[in-house]
Amino acid sequence: MISINIDKAKTIAHDKRRAARAAEFAPLDIKASIPFEAAWAEEARVAVREKYATVQTQIDAAADVAALKTIVEGL
Repeated sequence: MISINIDKAKTIAHDKRRAARAAEFAPLDIKASIPFEAAWAEEARVAVREKYATVQTQIDAAADVAALKTIVEGL
């Protein structure tokens, strides 16, 4: 029988969350350095932060691997 360590699975899910968040931040980081687009970029960055804060909470609360897979697939 295969046993899955849920804590390690959560760590992997968090790594995937961080990678997805970084990919969304990359174009916004560039826009934030352009003076007339900086305000818009910061608003978009706040939205990305909130989105991934929710995902982080969902990952931490996941009780099994199936729930983690669902969360990660939604990224």
